[in-house]
Amino acid sequence: MPEIPTIALPGGEPMPVLGLGTWGMGEDASRAGQEADALRHGLDLGIRLIDTAEMYADGRAEQVTGAAMKGRRDDVFLVSKVLPGNASRAGTIAACERSLKNLGTDRIDLYLLHWRGPHPLAETLAGFEALMQAGKIRHWGVSNFDMEDCRELEQLAPGKVATNQVLYNLMRRGIEYDLLPWSRGRGVPVMAYSPIEQGRLLKYPALGKVAERYGATPAQIALAWLLRQPGIVAIPKAARTAHVEENLAALDIRLDSEDLALLDRAFPPPASARPLEML
Repeated sequence: MPEIPTIALPGGEPMPVLGLGTWGMGEDASRAGQEADALRHGLDLGIRLIDTAEMYADGRAEQVTGAAMKGRRDDVFLVSKVLPGNASRAGTIAACERSLKNLGTDRIDLYLLHWRGPHPLAETLAGFEALMQAGKIRHWGVSNFDMEDCRELEQLAPGKVATNQVLYNLMRRGIEYDLLPWSRGRGVPVMAYSPIEQGRLLKYPALGKVAERYGATPAQIALAWLLRQPGIVAIPKAARTAHVEENLAALDIRLDSEDLALLDRAFPPPASARPLEML
C-alpha cells in the first residue's frame, strides 16, 4: 500500500492528505462493530487521520471512533467539530468535553466550528483558545466557511486558523474560483468532505472512461483528482474494510493532462464566484 503524503498546517505540523470520514457512522448499533473495524483497518494500513463530529449520529460516530482508537490513540490525528448552536465560549468548552468523553481521549488534534451559527465568532474563538490552553485541543479550524466568513476570521485571528473543511468534489468546484486560491495563498489546507458526492458522482461516464484506463474504480479516480492538488485533504467515508483499501489505492493513480481535460469537459471549473455549497 502507498505511503500517505502529508500537508503542513500553518504552524508546520504535518497532517495526512487522506483520512477516514465518519459521517453516517453510529446510526445503526448493529453496524457499529463493522464500522469500528473499518477504521481500525485504516489505521493498520497507515491512514492516521480520522474525521468525526458531535453532530454525527448525536455523538455515536465519535463513540465508534473512540472504539477504533482504543489502545492506539497516538497513531491518530483526530478531528472533531462543535455544532454552531453550542458554539458560545462556554458551550464550545462543554461540547468539547462531551466529545472527549465519547472519544475516550484527553485531547482532540484539530477542533472545528461545523458552520456559522447564532453565536458571535469571537466567542467561539475564545472557547477554542481556552481549550488549547487547557491542552484539550491542539489546533482549531472551521468548516463550511465562505469567503466573507474567512475574511472575518482573518481579522479576528490572523494566521491562527488551521484548516477550512468544505464540500469539494468534481461536481462541486465553486471554491476553485476564489476560496481555494485564497486559502492556498495563506497556507491554510482545505479539507474536502463528500469527495465522491455520497456516491452520486459514480454514475458519470467520464469517470468510468478514465477509470478504465487505469484499471481503477470511478471512486478512485474522483479521489485521485482531489489528491493530486496542493493544499487539499480528502476525507471519504469508509464503513467497510474493502472500501478503506479502495480509497487508499487512489494515491497510486497519476492522472495525466488528457484525463484532466476530459474531466474538465464533464465537470467544468467555475467561471465566476459562486455561493459556498453544503450537504
